[in-house]
Amino acid sequence: MKKFKSLFLVIAGMFLALPSFAQTSESTWFANLQSMDSTQLTLLVILGVVLGVIVLLLILMIYLMTFMTAVFRKENPEMANQPSWWDEFKIKYVTGKMKPVGGKEEKELMKEHTFDGIVELDNHMPPWLANVFYLTIGFAVIYFTYFTVLGLGKTQLEEYAEEQRIAAIQIEEYKALAVSSIDENSVVFDETPAAIAAGLSIFSANCVACHAQDGGGGVGSNLTDEYWKHGGSINDIFKVIKYGVPEKGMIPWQDQLSPEQMQQVASFILTLQGTTPANPKAAEGERYVPAGAEPAKADSVAAPVAVEAVAEAK
Repeated sequence: MKKFKSLFLVIAGMFLALPSFAQTSESTWFANLQSMDSTQLTLLVILGVVLGVIVLLLILMIYLMTFMTAVFRKENPEMANQPSWWDEFKIKYVTGKMKPVGGKEEKELMKEHTFDGIVELDNHMPPWLANVFYLTIGFAVIYFTYFTVLGLGKTQLEEYAEEQRIAAIQIEEYKALAVSSIDENSVVFDETPAAIAAGLSIFSANCVACHAQDGGGGVGSNLTDEYWKHGGSINDIFKVIKYGVPEKGMIPWQDQLSPEQMQQVASFILTLQGTTPANPKAAEGERYVPAGAEPAKADSVAAPVAVEAVAEAK
């Protein structure tokens, strides 16, 4: 009866403690530790010291009990044959009471089947192993009830889905930060159809008055040839759009367009390279020869898209 009461108390304690150590994808002990302020960390250290002192006191008490038992046995010879509390503990919870091997008692433990002179003895399972077995059964029942029956904890699939959701949010935040940090040094040629279409829309709304709808130029320069006054790389074009050229009548657009929009319109302007405008303006500036392959030639992936978009807009 006492054994079943002890088992019940252990299972009840595990059930009450399970929510505290159930795994979650949103918070871990390390994250909680990082979020603590100095006062909370100080209290945590003090609590750890107190628990350490308690453990040391328990060890000291056990040592004193052992020492006192040895003294009593020495002073009272009649207690010498009595088992110590440690021996009783081992017999009750660790090894169990084993019958001596040999003689009549061993024959009582022998099973009927033998093989090659080997005899199996019918000894009971050690108490420690039996208790571990009972604890695994209790833990399995509690785990199944907590996660499956009651649905209080998240399954592995639910944790994975939650981690994917959090990762998607982090990716969007990273993209937003990356887009907002675009400047003349980090700008890149974006040849995706969405970016080129957005650049065409911005160009049509803000640039056609000076550069014409097809980029052939007017008040502004011809954007379809290989000659540029301020450089023909994506970095140079972005810089001119951002800061403008006030002495030439080109206003800065950094207060009206976002970094992403300036990258889009700069990328669209590069796709105009090699196209044939209706009334092209004479070449101005110096011929720009890129160090690598030009992404803005008419036979590139993005150029046909730009030519078609310009034709539709005319």
